Amino acid sequence: MTAAGSRAAAIEAVSGYFDSGQFLEQLRRRVAFPTESQNPAAEDVLRCYLADELAPALARFGCTTEIVANPAGRWPFLIATRHEDAALPTVLCYGHGDVVLGQPERWRPGLDPWHVVVEGERWYGRGTADNKGQHTINLAALEQVLLVRGKLGFNLKFLVETGEEAGSPGLRQVCALRPDELAADVFIASDGPRVAAGRPTLFLGSRGSTPFTLRLDLRDGAHHSGNWGGLLRNPATVLANALATIVDARGRILVPGLRPPDIPENVRKALRDIEIGGGPDDPAIDDGWGEPGLSPAERLVGWNTVEVLSLSAGNPDTPVNAIPGSAHAHCQLRSVVGTEVDSVGPVLCAHLDRHGFPMVTVEVGRTMRPTRTDPDNAWVRWAESSVAATTGAQPALLPNLGGSIPNDAFAEELGLCTLWLPHSYPACSQHAPDEHLLAPVAREALRMMAGLFWDLGESTPFARMSNSPAADPREA
Repeated sequence: MTAAGSRAAAIEAVSGYFDSGQFLEQLRRRVAFPTESQNPAAEDVLRCYLADELAPALARFGCTTEIVANPAGRWPFLIATRHEDAALPTVLCYGHGDVVLGQPERWRPGLDPWHVVVEGERWYGRGTADNKGQHTINLAALEQVLLVRGKLGFNLKFLVETGEEAGSPGLRQVCALRPDELAADVFIASDGPRVAAGRPTLFLGSRGSTPFTLRLDLRDGAHHSGNWGGLLRNPATVLANALATIVDARGRILVPGLRPPDIPENVRKALRDIEIGGGPDDPAIDDGWGEPGLSPAERLVGWNTVEVLSLSAGNPDTPVNAIPGSAHAHCQLRSVVGTEVDSVGPVLCAHLDRHGFPMVTVEVGRTMRPTRTDPDNAWVRWAESSVAATTGAQPALLPNLGGSIPNDAFAEELGLCTLWLPHSYPACSQHAPDEHLLAPVAREALRMMAGLFWDLGESTPFARMSNSPAADPREA
Protein backbone atom coordinates (compact mmCIF):
# COMPACT_ATOMS: atom_id res chain seq x y z
CA MET A 1 0.00 0.00 0.00
CA THR A 2 1.32 3.42 -0.90
CA ALA A 3 1.58 6.18 1.70
CA ALA A 4 -0.94 8.21 -0.28
CA GLY A 5 -3.58 5.54 0.33
CA SER A 6 -2.81 4.70 3.93
CA ARG A 7 -4.62 4.98 7.25
CA ALA A 8 -2.15 7.68 8.28
CA ALA A 9 -2.89 9.61 5.08
CA ALA A 10 -6.63 9.57 5.80
CA ILE A 11 -6.04 10.84 9.32
CA GLU A 12 -3.73 13.59 8.09
CA ALA A 13 -6.25 14.55 5.41
CA VAL A 14 -9.00 15.05 7.96
CA SER A 15 -6.61 16.98 10.20
CA GLY A 16 -5.87 19.29 7.28
CA TYR A 17 -9.59 19.72 6.68
CA PHE A 18 -9.93 20.96 10.25
CA ASP A 19 -6.80 23.12 10.26
CA SER A 20 -7.77 24.85 7.02
CA GLY A 21 -10.97 26.18 8.56
CA GLN A 22 -13.26 24.10 6.33
CA PHE A 23 -14.80 22.26 9.27
CA LEU A 24 -15.60 25.54 11.06
CA GLU A 25 -17.08 27.01 7.87
CA GLN A 26 -19.33 23.99 7.41
CA LEU A 27 -20.41 24.04 11.04
CA ARG A 28 -21.25 27.76 10.85
CA ARG A 29 -23.54 27.10 7.90
CA ARG A 30 -25.35 24.27 9.66
CA VAL A 31 -25.79 26.06 12.98
CA ALA A 32 -27.41 28.94 11.09
CA PHE A 33 -30.47 26.75 10.46
CA PRO A 34 -32.77 27.31 13.50
CA THR A 35 -33.91 23.68 13.58
CA GLU A 36 -35.91 23.79 16.82
CA SER A 37 -37.92 20.57 16.89
CA GLN A 38 -39.95 21.79 19.88
CA ASN A 39 -41.11 24.81 17.85
CA PRO A 40 -44.25 24.01 15.79
CA ALA A 41 -43.33 26.77 13.34
CA ALA A 42 -39.98 25.18 12.44
CA GLU A 43 -41.22 22.34 10.22
CA ASP A 44 -40.04 24.01 7.00
CA VAL A 45 -36.62 24.71 8.52
CA LEU A 46 -36.23 21.08 9.56
CA ARG A 47 -36.98 19.92 6.05
CA CYS A 48 -34.66 22.53 4.53
CA TYR A 49 -31.80 21.38 6.75
CA LEU A 50 -32.16 17.87 5.39
CA ALA A 51 -32.92 18.75 1.75
CA ASP A 52 -30.66 21.77 1.24
CA GLU A 53 -27.75 21.03 3.57
CA LEU A 54 -27.28 17.36 4.40
CA ALA A 55 -28.66 15.65 1.28
CA PRO A 56 -26.21 17.49 -1.04
CA ALA A 57 -23.33 16.74 1.34
CA LEU A 58 -24.14 13.02 1.29
CA ALA A 59 -24.76 12.99 -2.45
CA ARG A 60 -21.31 14.52 -2.92
CA PHE A 61 -19.74 11.25 -1.88
CA GLY A 62 -22.00 8.95 -3.81
CA CYS A 63 -25.05 8.45 -1.61
CA THR A 64 -28.58 8.25 -2.87
CA THR A 65 -30.86 10.23 -0.57
CA GLU A 66 -34.54 10.26 0.31
CA ILE A 67 -36.54 12.58 2.54
CA VAL A 68 -38.97 10.39 4.47
CA ALA A 69 -42.19 11.69 5.99
CA ASN A 70 -42.59 11.01 9.69
CA PRO A 71 -45.64 8.85 10.48
CA ALA A 72 -45.81 10.60 13.86
CA GLY A 73 -45.94 14.19 12.62
CA ARG A 74 -43.89 17.13 11.45
CA TRP A 75 -40.32 15.84 11.95
CA PRO A 76 -38.98 14.40 8.65
CA PHE A 77 -36.13 11.91 8.21
CA LEU A 78 -33.29 11.62 5.72
CA ILE A 79 -32.09 8.18 4.62
CA ALA A 80 -28.89 8.08 2.58
CA THR A 81 -27.28 4.95 1.07
CA ARG A 82 -23.97 4.20 -0.61
CA HIS A 83 -23.72 0.58 -1.77
CA GLU A 84 -20.31 -0.71 -2.88
CA ASP A 85 -20.49 -4.51 -2.74
CA ALA A 86 -22.85 -7.06 -1.21
CA ALA A 87 -19.84 -8.96 0.15
CA LEU A 88 -18.75 -5.99 2.26
CA PRO A 89 -20.01 -5.12 5.74
CA THR A 90 -22.69 -2.46 6.08
CA VAL A 91 -22.65 0.28 8.70
CA LEU A 92 -25.68 2.30 9.73
CA CYS A 93 -24.77 5.78 10.95
CA TYR A 94 -27.12 8.24 12.61
CA GLY A 95 -27.42 11.85 13.63
CA HIS A 96 -30.13 14.33 14.49
CA GLY A 97 -30.46 17.66 12.75
CA ASP A 98 -32.77 19.26 15.29
CA VAL A 99 -31.82 21.26 18.36
CA VAL A 100 -33.58 22.41 21.52
CA LEU A 101 -35.07 25.90 21.61
CA GLY A 102 -32.43 28.55 20.97
CA GLN A 103 -33.44 30.85 23.89
CA PRO A 104 -31.33 33.76 22.56
CA GLU A 105 -32.37 36.03 25.44
CA ARG A 106 -30.58 33.75 27.91
CA TRP A 107 -27.20 33.65 26.16
CA ARG A 108 -24.54 35.97 27.50
CA PRO A 109 -23.77 39.21 25.64
CA GLY A 110 -21.86 38.68 22.40
CA LEU A 111 -23.25 35.19 21.78
CA ASP A 112 -26.07 34.14 19.46
CA PRO A 113 -27.45 30.59 19.21
CA TRP A 114 -27.61 30.77 15.39
CA HIS A 115 -24.10 32.15 14.78
CA VAL A 116 -20.93 30.29 15.71
CA VAL A 117 -18.73 32.53 17.86
CA VAL A 118 -15.15 31.41 18.47
CA GLU A 119 -13.55 32.26 21.82
CA GLY A 120 -10.28 30.42 22.20
CA GLU A 121 -10.96 26.69 22.18
CA ARG A 122 -14.72 27.15 22.64
CA TRP A 123 -17.00 27.38 19.61
CA TYR A 124 -20.39 28.69 20.76
CA GLY A 125 -23.71 28.07 19.02
CA ARG A 126 -26.86 25.99 19.34
CA GLY A 127 -26.12 22.53 17.98
CA THR A 128 -22.34 22.82 18.01
CA ALA A 129 -22.27 20.03 20.59
CA ASP A 130 -25.74 18.51 20.18
CA ASN A 131 -25.78 17.27 17.46
CA LYS A 132 -24.71 19.20 14.38
CA GLY A 133 -21.06 19.34 15.39
CA GLN A 134 -21.03 15.61 16.06
CA HIS A 135 -22.63 14.41 12.83
CA THR A 136 -20.59 16.95 10.87
CA ILE A 137 -17.44 15.31 12.29
CA ASN A 138 -18.58 11.86 11.20
CA LEU A 139 -19.63 12.99 7.73
CA ALA A 140 -16.29 14.75 7.23
CA ALA A 141 -14.35 11.67 8.35
CA LEU A 142 -16.29 9.48 5.91
CA GLU A 143 -15.64 11.89 3.05
CA GLN A 144 -11.91 12.15 3.72
CA VAL A 145 -11.55 8.35 3.91
CA LEU A 146 -13.35 8.09 0.57
CA LEU A 147 -11.10 10.73 -1.00
CA VAL A 148 -7.92 9.03 0.19
CA ARG A 149 -8.88 5.43 -0.58
CA GLY A 150 -11.09 6.04 -3.60
CA LYS A 151 -13.81 3.97 -1.96
CA LEU A 152 -15.08 3.39 1.55
CA GLY A 153 -14.51 -0.35 1.55
CA PHE A 154 -17.92 -0.91 3.16
CA ASN A 155 -21.56 -0.10 2.49
CA LEU A 156 -22.93 3.00 4.17
CA LYS A 157 -26.41 3.88 5.36
CA PHE A 158 -26.98 7.19 7.14
CA LEU A 159 -30.19 8.05 8.95
CA VAL A 160 -30.85 11.61 10.16
CA GLU A 161 -33.90 12.49 12.21
CA THR A 162 -35.24 15.93 13.10
CA GLY A 163 -37.26 15.13 16.21
CA GLU A 164 -34.74 13.78 18.72
CA GLU A 165 -35.09 16.74 21.06
CA ALA A 166 -38.87 16.22 20.97
CA GLY A 167 -38.49 12.57 22.06
CA SER A 168 -37.78 10.97 18.63
CA PRO A 169 -41.44 10.57 17.62
CA GLY A 170 -41.75 8.16 14.72
CA LEU A 171 -38.15 6.93 14.80
CA ARG A 172 -38.96 3.42 15.94
CA GLN A 173 -41.89 3.28 13.50
CA VAL A 174 -39.63 4.21 10.58
CA CYS A 175 -37.17 1.49 11.60
CA ALA A 176 -40.03 -1.01 11.76
CA LEU A 177 -41.45 0.10 8.40
CA ARG A 178 -38.10 0.07 6.58
CA PRO A 179 -36.09 -2.82 8.08
CA ASP A 180 -34.43 -3.79 4.78
CA GLU A 181 -33.42 -0.24 3.92
CA LEU A 182 -31.84 0.19 7.37
CA ALA A 183 -30.42 -3.32 7.80
CA ALA A 184 -26.73 -3.32 8.69
CA ASP A 185 -23.99 -5.28 10.41
CA VAL A 186 -23.16 -2.60 12.96
CA PHE A 187 -24.45 0.79 14.10
CA ILE A 188 -21.96 3.64 14.62
CA ALA A 189 -23.04 7.12 15.73
CA SER A 190 -22.11 10.05 17.95
CA ASP A 191 -24.12 11.92 20.55
CA GLY A 192 -23.79 12.91 24.18
CA PRO A 193 -20.59 13.71 26.08
CA ARG A 194 -17.33 11.91 26.70
CA VAL A 195 -16.68 11.06 30.34
CA ALA A 196 -14.14 13.93 30.26
CA ALA A 197 -12.91 16.29 27.57
CA GLY A 198 -9.50 14.65 27.36
CA ARG A 199 -10.65 11.03 27.28
CA PRO A 200 -12.12 9.44 24.14
CA THR A 201 -15.20 7.44 25.07
CA LEU A 202 -17.16 4.54 23.65
CA PHE A 203 -20.63 3.80 25.00
CA LEU A 204 -22.91 0.96 24.00
CA GLY A 205 -26.43 2.08 24.82
CA SER A 206 -28.26 4.28 27.26
CA ARG A 207 -30.31 4.27 30.39
CA GLY A 208 -34.02 4.42 29.78
CA SER A 209 -36.26 7.27 30.83
CA THR A 210 -39.83 6.95 32.10
CA PRO A 211 -41.61 10.16 33.16
CA PHE A 212 -44.41 9.86 35.67
CA THR A 213 -46.57 12.31 37.59
CA LEU A 214 -48.01 11.76 41.05
CA ARG A 215 -51.17 13.79 41.53
CA LEU A 216 -53.48 14.37 44.47
CA ASP A 217 -56.69 16.37 43.94
CA LEU A 218 -58.62 16.62 47.23
CA ARG A 219 -60.98 19.54 46.75
CA ASP A 220 -61.74 22.57 44.59
CA GLY A 221 -59.89 25.70 45.62
CA ALA A 222 -57.89 26.55 48.74
CA HIS A 223 -59.17 27.19 52.26
CA HIS A 224 -57.87 29.55 54.93
CA SER A 225 -55.32 27.79 57.11
CA GLY A 226 -56.44 29.66 60.22
CA ASN A 227 -60.03 28.57 59.83
CA TRP A 228 -59.43 25.03 58.57
CA GLY A 229 -55.87 24.06 59.56
CA GLY A 230 -55.85 20.74 61.39
CA LEU A 231 -59.22 19.76 59.92
CA LEU A 232 -58.44 19.46 56.21
CA ARG A 233 -55.96 17.01 54.78
CA ASN A 234 -53.11 18.95 53.15
CA PRO A 235 -52.35 17.43 49.71
CA ALA A 236 -48.76 18.71 49.72
CA THR A 237 -48.06 17.00 53.04
CA VAL A 238 -49.65 13.77 51.86
CA LEU A 239 -47.77 13.82 48.57
CA ALA A 240 -44.43 14.52 50.28
CA ASN A 241 -44.98 11.47 52.48
CA ALA A 242 -46.00 9.36 49.50
CA LEU A 243 -42.76 10.33 47.74
CA ALA A 244 -40.81 9.37 50.85
CA THR A 245 -42.03 5.79 50.46
CA ILE A 246 -40.68 5.68 46.88
CA VAL A 247 -37.22 7.19 47.37
CA ASP A 248 -35.56 7.84 50.73
CA ALA A 249 -33.77 10.90 52.07
CA ARG A 250 -30.49 9.73 50.51
CA GLY A 251 -31.86 8.99 47.06
CA ARG A 252 -32.18 5.20 47.43
CA ILE A 253 -35.11 3.61 45.56
CA LEU A 254 -37.46 1.86 48.02
CA VAL A 255 -39.84 0.22 45.51
CA PRO A 256 -38.55 -3.28 44.62
CA GLY A 257 -40.20 -3.18 41.19
CA LEU A 258 -38.29 0.00 40.25
CA ARG A 259 -34.90 -1.40 41.25
CA PRO A 260 -32.70 -3.11 38.63
CA PRO A 261 -31.13 -6.56 38.80
CA ASP A 262 -27.57 -6.85 40.07
CA ILE A 263 -24.93 -5.19 37.90
CA PRO A 264 -23.33 -7.79 35.58
CA GLU A 265 -19.67 -8.47 36.27
CA ASN A 266 -18.47 -7.37 32.82
CA VAL A 267 -20.31 -4.06 33.32
CA ARG A 268 -18.66 -3.60 36.73
CA LYS A 269 -15.29 -4.38 35.15
CA ALA A 270 -15.79 -1.79 32.40
CA LEU A 271 -16.68 0.86 34.99
CA ARG A 272 -13.74 0.31 37.35
CA ASP A 273 -11.53 2.93 35.74
CA ILE A 274 -14.29 5.44 34.99
CA GLU A 275 -14.13 8.66 37.01
CA ILE A 276 -17.23 10.83 37.06
CA GLY A 277 -16.98 14.60 37.45
CA GLY A 278 -13.94 16.52 38.58
CA GLY A 279 -14.00 19.04 35.73
CA PRO A 280 -13.77 22.77 36.48
CA ASP A 281 -17.44 23.33 35.61
CA ASP A 282 -18.80 20.07 37.06
CA PRO A 283 -20.88 20.04 40.25
CA ALA A 284 -19.39 18.28 43.28
CA ILE A 285 -20.67 14.74 43.73
CA ASP A 286 -22.59 14.34 47.00
CA ASP A 287 -21.05 11.69 49.26
CA GLY A 288 -23.51 9.11 50.47
CA TRP A 289 -26.17 9.93 47.89
CA GLY A 290 -27.81 7.14 45.91
CA GLU A 291 -27.56 3.38 46.19
CA PRO A 292 -25.09 2.42 48.94
CA GLY A 293 -22.16 0.17 48.12
CA LEU A 294 -21.76 1.38 44.53
CA SER A 295 -19.10 3.58 42.99
CA PRO A 296 -20.19 6.87 41.38
CA ALA A 297 -19.79 5.30 37.93
CA GLU A 298 -21.92 2.32 38.95
CA ARG A 299 -24.63 4.57 40.36
CA LEU A 300 -24.71 6.70 37.21
CA VAL A 301 -24.30 4.04 34.53
CA GLY A 302 -25.24 0.71 36.08
CA TRP A 303 -28.17 1.53 38.37
CA ASN A 304 -31.62 3.10 38.42
CA THR A 305 -32.57 6.45 39.92
CA VAL A 306 -35.86 8.13 40.69
CA GLU A 307 -35.70 11.91 40.41
CA VAL A 308 -38.32 14.45 41.50
CA LEU A 309 -38.14 17.08 38.77
CA SER A 310 -40.77 19.45 40.18
CA LEU A 311 -43.07 19.52 43.19
CA SER A 312 -45.95 21.97 43.36
CA ALA A 313 -48.93 22.95 45.49
CA GLY A 314 -50.67 26.30 45.87
CA ASN A 315 -48.71 29.24 44.46
CA PRO A 316 -45.02 28.38 45.01
CA ASP A 317 -43.72 31.88 44.29
CA THR A 318 -46.41 33.82 46.15
CA PRO A 319 -47.73 31.66 49.00
CA VAL A 320 -50.89 32.65 50.84
CA ASN A 321 -52.32 31.49 54.18
CA ALA A 322 -54.44 28.77 52.66
CA ILE A 323 -54.44 24.99 52.46
CA PRO A 324 -54.15 24.07 48.77
CA GLY A 325 -56.71 21.80 47.21
CA SER A 326 -54.26 19.80 45.10
CA ALA A 327 -50.60 18.92 44.67
CA HIS A 328 -48.52 17.18 42.05
CA ALA A 329 -44.96 15.98 41.49
CA HIS A 330 -43.36 15.42 38.08
CA CYS A 331 -40.87 12.58 38.44
CA GLN A 332 -38.61 10.42 36.31
CA LEU A 333 -37.22 6.90 36.46
CA ARG A 334 -33.82 6.46 34.83
CA SER A 335 -33.46 2.73 34.23
CA VAL A 336 -30.92 0.17 33.06
CA VAL A 337 -31.38 -3.05 31.12
CA GLY A 338 -33.34 -5.63 33.12
CA THR A 339 -35.83 -3.16 34.59
CA GLU A 340 -39.49 -3.92 33.85
CA VAL A 341 -40.16 -0.48 32.40
CA ASP A 342 -43.55 -1.47 30.96
CA SER A 343 -44.82 -2.06 34.50
CA VAL A 344 -43.87 1.26 36.11
CA GLY A 345 -47.47 2.47 36.42
CA PRO A 346 -48.95 -0.69 38.00
CA VAL A 347 -45.92 -1.12 40.26
CA LEU A 348 -46.25 2.42 41.60
CA CYS A 349 -50.02 2.18 42.08
CA ALA A 350 -49.72 -1.10 44.00
CA HIS A 351 -46.90 0.33 46.12
CA LEU A 352 -48.84 3.47 47.04
CA ASP A 353 -51.93 1.42 47.88
CA ARG A 354 -49.90 -0.79 50.22
CA HIS A 355 -48.50 2.26 52.00
CA GLY A 356 -51.85 3.94 52.56
CA PHE A 357 -51.89 6.38 49.64
CA PRO A 358 -54.64 5.05 47.34
CA MET A 359 -55.82 8.61 46.76
CA VAL A 360 -52.57 9.50 44.88
CA THR A 361 -52.92 8.89 41.14
CA VAL A 362 -50.06 7.89 38.84
CA GLU A 363 -49.76 9.15 35.25
CA VAL A 364 -46.98 7.53 33.20
CA GLY A 365 -45.59 9.19 30.08
CA ARG A 366 -43.77 7.77 27.06
CA THR A 367 -40.86 5.52 27.98
CA MET A 368 -37.50 5.60 26.23
CA ARG A 369 -36.31 2.04 26.77
CA PRO A 370 -32.90 1.13 28.27
CA THR A 371 -30.37 -0.63 26.03
CA ARG A 372 -26.88 -2.00 26.38
CA THR A 373 -24.67 -3.92 23.95
CA ASP A 374 -22.65 -6.63 25.70
CA PRO A 375 -19.21 -5.15 26.53
CA ASP A 376 -17.65 -8.45 25.38
CA ASN A 377 -19.15 -8.19 21.89
CA ALA A 378 -16.46 -8.49 19.21
CA TRP A 379 -17.50 -5.22 17.53
CA VAL A 380 -16.84 -3.46 20.83
CA ARG A 381 -13.31 -4.86 21.06
CA TRP A 382 -12.69 -3.89 17.43
CA ALA A 383 -13.80 -0.30 18.05
CA GLU A 384 -11.72 -0.03 21.24
CA SER A 385 -8.66 -1.20 19.35
CA SER A 386 -9.21 1.26 16.51
CA VAL A 387 -9.65 4.26 18.82
CA ALA A 388 -6.57 3.26 20.81
CA ALA A 389 -4.54 2.95 17.60
CA THR A 390 -5.41 6.55 16.66
CA THR A 391 -5.26 8.28 20.03
CA GLY A 392 -2.58 6.22 21.75
CA ALA A 393 -4.84 5.69 24.77
CA GLN A 394 -7.46 3.13 25.76
CA PRO A 395 -10.88 4.78 25.47
CA ALA A 396 -13.28 4.90 28.38
CA LEU A 397 -15.85 2.15 27.87
CA LEU A 398 -19.35 2.86 29.17
CA PRO A 399 -21.75 -0.08 28.83
CA ASN A 400 -24.45 2.56 28.55
CA LEU A 401 -24.80 6.32 28.83
CA GLY A 402 -26.22 7.71 32.05
CA GLY A 403 -28.68 9.81 30.04
CA SER A 404 -31.21 8.62 27.49
CA ILE A 405 -31.02 8.52 23.71
CA PRO A 406 -33.31 6.69 21.24
CA ASN A 407 -30.97 3.69 20.99
CA ASP A 408 -33.84 1.23 21.40
CA ALA A 409 -34.88 1.87 17.78
CA PHE A 410 -31.54 0.48 16.60
CA ALA A 411 -30.76 -2.10 19.29
CA GLU A 412 -34.25 -3.60 19.62
CA GLU A 413 -36.15 -2.77 16.43
CA LEU A 414 -33.21 -3.38 14.05
CA GLY A 415 -31.31 -5.79 16.30
CA LEU A 416 -27.94 -4.05 15.89
CA CYS A 417 -24.81 -3.89 17.97
CA THR A 418 -24.69 -0.17 18.80
CA LEU A 419 -21.42 1.76 19.13
CA TRP A 420 -21.56 5.42 20.17
CA LEU A 421 -18.44 7.60 20.08
CA PRO A 422 -19.34 11.01 21.58
CA HIS A 423 -17.52 14.16 20.51
CA SER A 424 -18.67 16.52 23.26
CA TYR A 425 -17.81 16.83 26.96
CA PRO A 426 -19.84 17.12 30.19
CA ALA A 427 -19.61 20.92 30.57
CA CYS A 428 -20.61 21.78 26.97
CA SER A 429 -23.92 23.37 28.11
CA GLN A 430 -26.02 21.32 25.72
CA HIS A 431 -29.74 22.16 26.11
CA ALA A 432 -28.69 25.33 27.95
CA PRO A 433 -27.55 28.85 27.03
CA ASP A 434 -23.96 29.17 25.78
CA GLU A 435 -23.75 25.67 24.26
CA HIS A 436 -20.30 25.08 22.79
CA LEU A 437 -17.96 22.59 21.15
CA LEU A 438 -14.31 22.28 22.19
CA ALA A 439 -12.04 22.68 19.18
CA PRO A 440 -9.33 20.23 20.42
CA VAL A 441 -11.97 17.57 21.04
CA ALA A 442 -13.44 18.13 17.57
CA ARG A 443 -10.03 17.78 15.93
CA GLU A 444 -9.20 14.60 17.82
CA ALA A 445 -12.66 13.23 17.04
CA LEU A 446 -12.16 13.82 13.30
CA ARG A 447 -8.90 11.85 13.42
CA MET A 448 -10.45 9.11 15.55
CA MET A 449 -13.43 8.64 13.24
CA ALA A 450 -11.28 8.69 10.11
CA GLY A 451 -9.21 5.90 11.65
CA LEU A 452 -12.32 3.95 12.62
CA PHE A 453 -13.91 4.19 9.17
CA TRP A 454 -10.59 3.36 7.53
CA ASP A 455 -10.29 0.23 9.66
CA LEU A 456 -13.83 -0.82 8.77
CA GLY A 457 -13.01 -0.65 5.07
CA GLU A 458 -9.46 -1.98 5.15
CA SER A 459 -10.57 -5.53 5.83
CA THR A 460 -13.73 -7.09 7.19
CA PRO A 461 -13.00 -7.37 10.92
CA PHE A 462 -14.86 -10.68 10.99
CA ALA A 463 -17.59 -12.47 9.12
CA ARG A 464 -20.78 -10.48 8.62
CA MET A 465 -23.09 -10.57 11.65
CA SER A 466 -20.58 -12.82 13.43
CA ASN A 467 -19.47 -12.60 17.04
CA SER A 468 -16.06 -14.13 16.40
CA PRO A 469 -12.99 -12.20 17.65
CA ALA A 470 -12.15 -9.07 15.70
CA ALA A 471 -8.91 -8.56 13.87
CA ASP A 472 -6.67 -5.81 15.21
CA PRO A 473 -7.12 -2.87 12.80
CA ARG A 474 -3.54 -1.79 13.47
CA GLU A 475 -2.41 -4.89 11.55
CA ALA A 476 -4.21 -3.72 8.40
